[in-house]
Amino acid sequence: MVVVKEIHPVTKYALEVVNGQRVVGHSEYLACQRHLDDLKRQGTKDFPWVFSEEKANKVYDFFTYLRHVKGPLAGKPIILEDFEKFDVGSIFGWVHKDTGFRRFLKAYLQEARKNGKSTIASGIELYLMIGDGEESPEVYTAAVDRNQAQIIFKDAKRMAEKSPDIRSRLDIHKYAISHKVRGGELKAFSRDTQNKDGFNPSGAFLDEFHAHKTTEIYDVIWSAWGQRAQGLFSITTTAGFNAGKSPCWNEYAYCKKILSGEIVNERYFVMIRELDPDDDEHDSKNWIKANPLKGLTPEGVQFLQELHDEVFSSQNPSKIRNFRIKHLDSWVYGNEDSYMGEIMAKWDNLAVRQEGTPDEKRAAFADLTRGMLCNIGFDLSRSIDLTADGFVFALPDGRVAICATGFMPEEALDQHEKTDKVNYKDFEIDGWLKKTEGAVTDYSEIEIHMKDMELDNDWEISEVDYDPYNATHFATELMKEEYTCVVVRQGYQTLSEPTKLFRELVAGGKLVHDGSPLLKFCVGNAHTKPDRNANIILAKPTEGSTERIDLLAAIINALSGLPRLKDAVSSDSTSEILDDEWGM
Repeated sequence: MVVVKEIHPVTKYALEVVNGQRVVGHSEYLACQRHLDDLKRQGTKDFPWVFSEEKANKVYDFFTYLRHVKGPLAGKPIILEDFEKFDVGSIFGWVHKDTGFRRFLKAYLQEARKNGKSTIASGIELYLMIGDGEESPEVYTAAVDRNQAQIIFKDAKRMAEKSPDIRSRLDIHKYAISHKVRGGELKAFSRDTQNKDGFNPSGAFLDEFHAHKTTEIYDVIWSAWGQRAQGLFSITTTAGFNAGKSPCWNEYAYCKKILSGEIVNERYFVMIRELDPDDDEHDSKNWIKANPLKGLTPEGVQFLQELHDEVFSSQNPSKIRNFRIKHLDSWVYGNEDSYMGEIMAKWDNLAVRQEGTPDEKRAAFADLTRGMLCNIGFDLSRSIDLTADGFVFALPDGRVAICATGFMPEEALDQHEKTDKVNYKDFEIDGWLKKTEGAVTDYSEIEIHMKDMELDNDWEISEVDYDPYNATHFATELMKEEYTCVVVRQGYQTLSEPTKLFRELVAGGKLVHDGSPLLKFCVGNAHTKPDRNANIILAKPTEGSTERIDLLAAIINALSGLPRLKDAVSSDSTSEILDDEWGM
C-alpha cells in the first residue's frame, strides 16, 4: 500500500493562493510564491535554508495549549486558521540546513484591524519564553508609549494565566513573566523604559508601527540584535495615514520590494494583506484581501458591510479615511486638512527620473530644461531655519517643471535633526540640501547657488518672485544686477491661485520634478488654511510645527508668476522664429 504524504499546511496554503483558489491581494500572492520558489532551491549552496515541517508543527502544537482571552471565544482553545498557519509555520519552519537555527530574524505582518494579529503575537511571545529552548530568554512587547506597551503585555499575561499548561511553566508577576527553570523575562518596552543598556532580546514585538513618528524604538531594538543565535523581531501593524513619510511607511515600502524581488533579504519574512490599487473598495468580495479572519464568515463580512454603509453615507472624510486605514488596510496621505491628500500618491511617478543616484536624477532634470527660461522663487525663513529656492519652467508640451533646493546653517543642522526628527544630514550628503557656514544662513550663498544653477544648466531667469519677509535687501542686491524682481505678498489674494494650480498640476499629471526627497517631504507636510471664500494658502499642520514646507513655499512663489513666464517663453520663441527668417 502506497502512503501519500499530506501536503504541509504552509505549502498547501501557498499552492491554493498561487493557483487562484483563494482571494488574496497581490502582495500576499507574492509572499506565497516566494515560499514555493524557496522550496525548489532549499538546501543548495547559494540557499542554505530548508523548510522543517517538524519545527513548524511544534509551534502549531504549542498553540493548542493556549486559550483565547477576549471576545466570545474567551476561555476556548486557540485554533489556527489556514492563513495563520502559513504565517507562523513560515517564520518557524524555515531553518538553516546545518545549524537548525531559524532563517527569519525579522517578520513584518500588516493587515486590517481585528484579524487576530495580537492573539498570534501573544502566542508567539509565550512560545519564545517556553518552547524555543533559549537560556534566559528576553522577550519584549514594544509600543510607542508605556500605556500601549502595557496593553500588549497584559494580553500575553492573561493568555498565560488562562492556559494551565503554560502557567505551570512560568512565574507570572504584575509587570514581568519569567521561566521557572531558564529564567529570563517577558515584559513591556517603550521609549519611556529606563536602563536600556544591556538590552539583549531573543524576541521583540513592535505593535502598530504606523503610530510611531520616529524610528527610536525600532533603532533601540535592532541595534541590540545579533547577540542571540535566532532572535525574532516581529513588526505587526495596520496601514496608516502618513503614507510617504512615516517610519512604518518606509518599512512597508522596503518590504514590498522584498516581495517583488527588487531587494533580496533572505532573513526577512513579509506578509502584507491589503487591497490592490485597482480594486473597488465598495465591493465586499475584495475585503477578505485585508481581512483574512473577518472575511471568512458571513458575520464578519456583514459587520464590515454595515460599517462601510454607515461611513460612506455619512460623507464624513475623516470617517471614510479611518475605514480605509483600519478596515481595508490602505495607506492614505495626510488627514482631511492635508494640502495634497490622496493626490500625493501620484508624486513619485511625476519625477523625470524615478531610479538612479541623486546626481543622475538632477542631470535628467537639467537635460529636460536646458536652455530654457524660468522663474525662481525664494522662501527666506528665519536665519537659523530651513530656507529654500525653487525654479519653475513652462515646458513646450504644456507641463510645468519644478525643482528646489534647501539651505540650512551648519551650526543649526544638528539641532534641527534632533528637534525636527528629520535626517537633514542625509539630504545634505545627497545634495538636496546645502549647508551654509556659520550659525545663520548666509543669503549670499543662496545667490551664488542661483547663479551657478543658471550658468551650469544654461537657464535664463525671467523673474525672481520673493516673499518680502526677510528678503528686501536680498532682492535689492539682485535688482542692481538687472534681475527682474517681483514681490509676492503672502496672502489669499496673491497665493490662492498658484496654490490651487500646483495641486491641479499634480492631479492631472501636468507637473514634472527632479525627484528630490526633501521637496517631497515639504509637499507632504503642507496643510491648507482656507478663508470664507474658499481661497487657500499653505500652512503647517499646527502652529510651531517642525514639519517644514519651505521648498514648496518657494515653488508656489515662483508659480505665481507662471502667466508672465509663459508670455516670456512665447515671446522668446517668436523672436527666434523671426531671427531665423530675417537671417534667411
